[in-house]
Amino acid sequence: MTLSQRMNVAIEYIEKNLNNPLPLEEVAKQAYCSKYHFHRVFFANFNITCAEYIRRRKLTVAAAQLINTDSSIVDIAFKFGYESPNAFTRAFRNVHGINPSKARKSGQSLASYKRVFFTINNEVEKSMDYRIIEVPEFNIIGSSKRFEFDNFAKEGPKFWKEYVNSDNYAALYQLNNGQPRAITNAPLLSAYFPTAQGKRDEFIDVLGIEATNEDDSSKFETHTVPMATYAEFECTYKTSMKTNRYIYGEWFAATGYERDGNKPDIVAYFPIPFKPMGEMRLRWWIPVKRK
Repeated sequence: MTLSQRMNVAIEYIEKNLNNPLPLEEVAKQAYCSKYHFHRVFFANFNITCAEYIRRRKLTVAAAQLINTDSSIVDIAFKFGYESPNAFTRAFRNVHGINPSKARKSGQSLASYKRVFFTINNEVEKSMDYRIIEVPEFNIIGSSKRFEFDNFAKEGPKFWKEYVNSDNYAALYQLNNGQPRAITNAPLLSAYFPTAQGKRDEFIDVLGIEATNEDDSSKFETHTVPMATYAEFECTYKTSMKTNRYIYGEWFAATGYERDGNKPDIVAYFPIPFKPMGEMRLRWWIPVKRK
């Protein structure tokens, strides 16, 4: 099956199990994907995390059952995985704007989050250049933070903005003085390491520089990037998120590549003196293997 077909199998699995727990690991298995890759593909296509999609679909179906059955609110809450009626009421109100008890009154307006379907434009691989490269193992030194996918967009930029203005970052910058290093040919890097531990949908975000034997790395964390085959994409800071959405939303499905396990995505930054930040060049390295 193609990636698009496998994603639709996973979506069908969600629909058939809305009354049951739906951990992302189990959903991703239906698409024969890692949890990390499944999340990125899902978010790139639908602009919503899989966990949030499941929550909204559960509450959409729960609202229909409130209106069309005589089941108690307590029974419906437990049926859709809520540990208490209060937790169900809070979640229901966040989506529908009213309490479950009020939803049963005639004439109430309720939200409806429709089922999604994965589609693919077969011409997408022609719309952006890429190249496949082999990269040896190397280390990144810098700082890291663990983020959940659901809150990264809100918390990530704030955290890294504070770090870039810190003394620790100033000391890191002095190690290479903004000059590129031999393997990555980049002065500054981000790496996104998938995590396999725990129940939360998380990843480790690292900001740093390529390490050399001459660096005094005692003040910094060290993260090893294993040897890998990468698909390389060039863009600007302004278009970086659009590029990433293209990669996970269309490129994988169009080319037949698979993401390579738990190896990290790498972003290289190439600042341009006296130019706006949006014009800064970026390079994505996405670890890949042939299906």
